[in-house]
Amino acid sequence: MNVLMILTNPFTNDPRVYNEARSLINAGYNVTVFAWDKKKLNPEDEFIDGIKVHRNFNSKFMDFLHYDLLRLHFWWIKGYKDAIKFCKKKNFDIIHCHDLDALVIGVKLKKKLDLPLIYDSHELFAYGMSRNVPFWKYYLKKEKRIIKNVDRIITVNEPLKQFFKMISDIPVTIIMNAKPLQNREYIKPKNDIFTLVYAGTIAKPRFLLELVDVVNLIEEVYCIIAGIGFDKEYISDLKKKCLQTDRINFVGKVSMEKVLQLTKKADVIVCMTDPKDPNNSRATANKQFEAMVCGRPIICTKNTYPGLLTEKEKVGVTAEYTKEDLKKVILELKHNPKLCQDLGKAALNTAINKYNWEIEEKKLLKIYKGIK
Repeated sequence: MNVLMILTNPFTNDPRVYNEARSLINAGYNVTVFAWDKKKLNPEDEFIDGIKVHRNFNSKFMDFLHYDLLRLHFWWIKGYKDAIKFCKKKNFDIIHCHDLDALVIGVKLKKKLDLPLIYDSHELFAYGMSRNVPFWKYYLKKEKRIIKNVDRIITVNEPLKQFFKMISDIPVTIIMNAKPLQNREYIKPKNDIFTLVYAGTIAKPRFLLELVDVVNLIEEVYCIIAGIGFDKEYISDLKKKCLQTDRINFVGKVSMEKVLQLTKKADVIVCMTDPKDPNNSRATANKQFEAMVCGRPIICTKNTYPGLLTEKEKVGVTAEYTKEDLKKVILELKHNPKLCQDLGKAALNTAINKYNWEIEEKKLLKIYKGIK
């Protein structure tokens, strides 16, 4: 069977989509990713580990627009037209859309081609827009309106499942952002200085400027910050702040393959998110599952989904969303190597027994086998 996955990034660093596509290929499916490359920085067509990737680019008019959100509405028109032309070259059997911004095109394709449609929601798109878009409720209403065209919904955790059950009667399956197991034996980090690692989205709700301040207040602590983001001003401020000390290394973008290598270098993973943020507070964090498969404890914010999971599984510690409390828990872990090791071992055991991609893969393949 031929699967068309649609997403609104260039598919250069999307571990969830990559894992799902690879699992389907290993099960005998042919997977093509139709990806929107807004900056035209990558080849139009290429194969990545057996995954065929076709990238769609902006029109000249779209390049003149100042905001990606404006481009998105025009891409829904251009992307759909290009996707129809692309589909004529190959007969697809299933459409699999990642997040609401891709679902709009998927619904149009389903109506035109009469194909089953899977909606894979990684986050609550509308609530993510609520941070800086006054008309964010438009997307909430749009999702509720078009979701009725979907055959199956996939999402990442229980809070998001409950959200979709409230707005539709479509079957919902949780497929978590778990990672493939790396090893089954705990490997202790080998650092001369206590090392913290953050690898993820660079954005204000992630408490990164505050993390830099906290590290500067603690002696003999080293911190590595990796990732990309969309707020250029915030990223610039973070880079400048990191350059003011030799105990923080801002490395920027890291490939999917190197994220786990970086995670293994840490004594502790940091995953602070704003508990008042309606999207991040309910979303799962890739960092949490990366920490588990690498056997590393994690610091998460109290009263967030990652924090509740951390407390439930006893795989790290939680802190209030304040610099004072973050400093407190870092010191607690720094001065208690046995606690770090015990939490790391617990994290790895939890990954082996409950949270790994091998388990999640079975759920994905079951959904596909049930689609007609």
